[in-house]
Amino acid sequence: MRVSKKLAAPLAAVTLIALASCSQSSGTGLTEGGVLRIGTSYPIDSMNPFVAQSDYSYMTFEYIYPQLVQYNAALQIAPDFATSWTQSKNGLTWTFHTVPNAKWSDGRPLTASDAAWTINESLKYENGPTANSAGVLAHMAGASAPNSTTLVIRYKVAVADVLEQMQQMQVLPPQVWAKYFTGNGAGIKTFQNVPPANGQPMVSGGPFELVRYAANQDALFKRNPNWWGPKPHIDGFGLQFFSSDDAMIQALKDNQVDFIGEYTPPTAVAALKRAGFVLTTTPSLSMKTFIINTNPLKTTHRELLNPAVREAIEYATDRQQIIKTAWLGLASPGSTIIAPSDGTWHDSNLRPVPFDLAKASQLLNRAGFKMGPNGLRIADGHPMSYSVIFPPDERGTGDRTFEIMQTDLKQIGIQITQQNMDDSAAFNAISAPNSKYETFDMAMWDWVPPVDPDFMLSVLTCAQLGNNSDSGYCNSAYDKMYAQQSTLLSPAARRALIFKMQQYIYNARPYIILDYPDVIEAHSKKWTGFTIAPVMGSVNSLSIQTLLAVHQS
Repeated sequence: MRVSKKLAAPLAAVTLIALASCSQSSGTGLTEGGVLRIGTSYPIDSMNPFVAQSDYSYMTFEYIYPQLVQYNAALQIAPDFATSWTQSKNGLTWTFHTVPNAKWSDGRPLTASDAAWTINESLKYENGPTANSAGVLAHMAGASAPNSTTLVIRYKVAVADVLEQMQQMQVLPPQVWAKYFTGNGAGIKTFQNVPPANGQPMVSGGPFELVRYAANQDALFKRNPNWWGPKPHIDGFGLQFFSSDDAMIQALKDNQVDFIGEYTPPTAVAALKRAGFVLTTTPSLSMKTFIINTNPLKTTHRELLNPAVREAIEYATDRQQIIKTAWLGLASPGSTIIAPSDGTWHDSNLRPVPFDLAKASQLLNRAGFKMGPNGLRIADGHPMSYSVIFPPDERGTGDRTFEIMQTDLKQIGIQITQQNMDDSAAFNAISAPNSKYETFDMAMWDWVPPVDPDFMLSVLTCAQLGNNSDSGYCNSAYDKMYAQQSTLLSPAARRALIFKMQQYIYNARPYIILDYPDVIEAHSKKWTGFTIAPVMGSVNSLSIQTLLAVHQS
């Protein structure tokens, strides 16, 4: 899922204490209760899982919807709504045993039938409104629930990453969603899925209920009394969305928020340490990308389809300077679409190309792009000058990165201009017109994918045009490799094919992977129990376990 953030307005801190209750000591010696106030400049972009791209949207889904499995803090698959599972000898049938006597927050039974319904209805519309779930649904034939605690999923071929895919599948409450899965399914993507106006919380099957959501302002969660899992130590938590990193940092210093998550700006680290806050960092799975439109249907600036141009742009990208200046060393150089931090799927033989302006100029000279007036090269009669679509989440470190790239590209005769727009406008501009990707040139954005590489690999498939694709890349040979990789039951064979896929994208350059930023978190000493797991922060879309242990000091 992408980390996207819309421009957010600061909100009075009083809204985040609306759920507060008296704290008390538990039998374990921990202080129970209280509301953890979380500040972020990465708002929820949608509460609809068939539309959302923001990491904080998926974090919300993690806490309000059941998943069959989740990750623990060691990045191992752990039970969630499914307590155990088995697979048939031929690998075509998976049987999950779910929690008995579970309930949704509205008191209705939460059963294996709800999971089967979610799967079957999503499959029904997988070539339309549920297409962003195509990777999770890949090779599925259907699901059934022979009883309330048994879910059976059938596959057309044996699949290697079933459990990892199930971590990404939210079990939805049919009592809310069924009316949208009718006809052509048009309502599936238009349903806002926010707390109802009558003051009641959203229907939840996770440890927390979403009781208030004000777009670009705040989101408030309280403990779900019907939650069937381990009881959180906190009464709830609030997300406050800030319009700038500076405002968010000041709110932490002013005790208006208690915690800022994995996107703490690196420029604030030293000052926050001096002020006595707890700072923690770890490598992440996220990546910052410079995107170049490689869609062959592109109608303008078709010189960008020339591989030599994209290669020259990469040689003119000074990753070391970007990491030193924009990230203050809290990132590592990017190379492939799979980050190295999980230690399994990243092809370390694919290294970032060196910064070499002479080499970049040589490539452009050989391709016939001669220098014209004002120090810009000429392509098909026009200057090589391009707008770079720039959503709000790239501000701060992205601004500094852009300035470095802009200066270096100008030295080889290419001009880039920052085109700021919000997330929705950015994606619409990239995919225009009508998901054909015909007119955009370049963009800067980022990805925070799940642990298993399947999702990140899927982003570059033709099926994701108009859905998760932000590059317009579409290649039938790559699509065949993607369809095959999840069916390779041998980890070594699957890894070899995934390495080949990384090489394919590395050579094609729809993305120049700029860097892999670290997770950076900061919190008040009044709170403890945070678990900053490898590749993910304490508040994340991969595991509920890292937040459930948080409590007051």
